[in-house]
Amino acid sequence: MADNKSKTMSTEEAGRKGGEATARNHDKEFYEEIGQKGGEATAKNHDKEFYQEIGQKGGEATAKNHDKEFYQEIGQKGGEATAKNHDKDFYQDIGQKGGEATAENHDKEFYQRIGEKGGEATSKNHDKEFYQEIGEKGGEARSRQNND
Repeated sequence: MADNKSKTMSTEEAGRKGGEATARNHDKEFYEEIGQKGGEATAKNHDKEFYQEIGQKGGEATAKNHDKEFYQEIGQKGGEATAKNHDKDFYQDIGQKGGEATAENHDKEFYQRIGEKGGEATSKNHDKEFYQEIGEKGGEARSRQNND
């Protein structure tokens, strides 16, 4: 008599096999459609706090698995993709919003510290001529501003 226990599949194995079969039988559009439907259903059933919590958990998990270069690479790709889709006004708008949000959360000492760090980093990457050039440009801009 055959032993039925040896033919029994674990839930994990059954899920894997089902997933493989589905992947063989469906294309990218199928997955986009079910992803869209799933996202809409989830949005109906959950609030902002839910998304903040899962975003936090996902960010923590990602941080454990990736290094600085990973974030530099995805930041570069994201910046390039965003630049293709947005104009100068978009960047001015988000810059203003970011500046306002930051100003609400930080004091004068914070800005002094980040200014100092930025100055130190910049000085490591540029020479005297760089500073002469930007000083000249700043002076010309100020002059034009005063003449208006």
